[in-house]
Amino acid sequence: MSRQRRRDTAPEVALRRLLHRKGLRFRVDHPLPGMPRRRGDVVFTRVRLVVFVDGCFWHSCPQHATTPATRTEWWTEKLERNVARDRDTGHRLADQGWTVLRFWEHEDPVTCAKTVEQVYRDLLGGR
Repeated sequence: MSRQRRRDTAPEVALRRLLHRKGLRFRVDHPLPGMPRRRGDVVFTRVRLVVFVDGCFWHSCPQHATTPATRTEWWTEKLERNVARDRDTGHRLADQGWTVLRFWEHEDPVTCAKTVEQVYRDLLGGR
């Protein structure tokens, strides 16, 4: 597990490049307020928008989730904890007035970038 990238994965970088080309500026791997050891992949602090790009294995994607054949019980518990932490993070951020967007690593980055841009512009217009 220590060899797995925590940040700057290919799907994250692809999304960030598209967002940057659209003129959007953001923070990368930014700490989340009131939640030590939890970070947002792409964070727009000005409008309180946080974007997560979740890996299919680590976050149990409904389409692509797999369970390793060895130590199955341990892995099942580990992945369930990841999903529970994701939900908790989303609820806590929403309670603080943040907008949370989650995308799977297999989703089209162009579509994701359009969604992020639209939500960002909507939030910016509301200020």
